Amino acid sequence: MSGGVLRLTGLTRVHGKGSAPALADFSLEVPAGACMAILGPSGSGKSTVLRLTAGLDEPTAGSVHLDGADLAGVLPERRGMAMVFQRPLLFPHLSVRDNVAFADRVRGVPRRTARRRAEEFLGLVQLDGFGDRPARALSGGQEQRVALARALAAEPRVLLLDEPFSALDARLREEMHELLADLRMRLDPTILLVTHDHAEAGALADGVAVLDRGRLLQAGPMRELYARPASLAVSRLLGGRTEVAGVVRDGRHESPLGSLDLPTPVPDGPAVLVVRHEAVQVTTAADPATDAVGTVVRARRRGMRTLVTVEVPGDGGTAAVDAELEPGQEVPTGRTVGLRLPVEGRWAVPVDGVAGEPVAGAPRA
Repeated sequence: MSGGVLRLTGLTRVHGKGSAPALADFSLEVPAGACMAILGPSGSGKSTVLRLTAGLDEPTAGSVHLDGADLAGVLPERRGMAMVFQRPLLFPHLSVRDNVAFADRVRGVPRRTARRRAEEFLGLVQLDGFGDRPARALSGGQEQRVALARALAAEPRVLLLDEPFSALDARLREEMHELLADLRMRLDPTILLVTHDHAEAGALADGVAVLDRGRLLQAGPMRELYARPASLAVSRLLGGRTEVAGVVRDGRHESPLGSLDLPTPVPDGPAVLVVRHEAVQVTTAADPATDAVGTVVRARRRGMRTLVTVEVPGDGGTAAVDAELEPGQEVPTGRTVGLRLPVEGRWAVPVDGVAGEPVAGAPRA
């Protein structure tokens, strides 16, 4: 099995006359063998993209091409795609083996051959020996593995994943992430993954397309979107927290943090400085390499790490900067600290590019 090139062009879906589009002019290309994540909040149009791609809904406008072939009017089962939903949707009256063999049986494959192949795909998802079990006797994580095996048994050119791991606990979700990475190395499918979790998108996908209210905000490699968000909406959906209002003059962002160089040119004018909390380094106030000095006003534990908020007084007001401490590093509230803001970790979003979005001087809770 190998993946195909998926191209979505101008996809639009309007559910009823006079209603706002669930999806508007969405275009995206997924190279063969790549995993592309579609990221956005609930109601942003993520699942609509998958349903239109799979042929479960008809687009109001736009097209879906697979390896250059237009799929308009092609039935879902003939598109060379398979879909895994948030709920496994197994047949409870069938065994695990016969659930996985279902795709082959629908295609007319003899029962014995279909069952033999089912065992092979159960092995791929690490469920050897589970074939005789009834589907209703499985745990949630096992059910999702069976659903994935059933999808793979159809030998799809494109695998569509609609938040399939969101109902699992953290440990099972991580196991499924590792399993999917292993399957990609073995089978090389093209994957379109829908998720609302930017960490999951970062762990699984080669690229990400950020959706909000039915519109594509930005698409590209995850690292690029983390470091160079096109808008505050993109920064926030990717977990960005620090937003400092100011102005760009001659390639520098001026704000209560001072005058800071930017890594690449940005047009002069009002702009919001965004810095990933993972990039900020907390040091001593006396450190000569500090870019700003402020007071720790809040600390929140995140497993082995701690997220702190530092308030920095300056000309025109106070800026709030979030920083993630190194494992084992402790900084109590009330302490004066220095902040290093690496040049490559800074980015300024022009206010013209964030129309209608509030500009925060402090990160949101």
